[in-house]
Amino acid sequence: MSILRVMLAIIFPPLAVIDKGCGSVLIVFLLTLAGWVPGVIAALIIVKR
Repeated sequence: MSILRVMLAIIFPPLAVIDKGCGSVLIVFLLTLAGWVPGVIAALIIVKR
């Protein structure tokens, strides 16, 4: 987990998971629309894997 990915996950979560697949991007995008915090948490979990 690089520092750049963590910063991207905090600033704009869908951009941090762009290389993890379309499903991950869609889930994180929808969670970000629902609220910024759920999107950040999901992005950090996906980037951590």
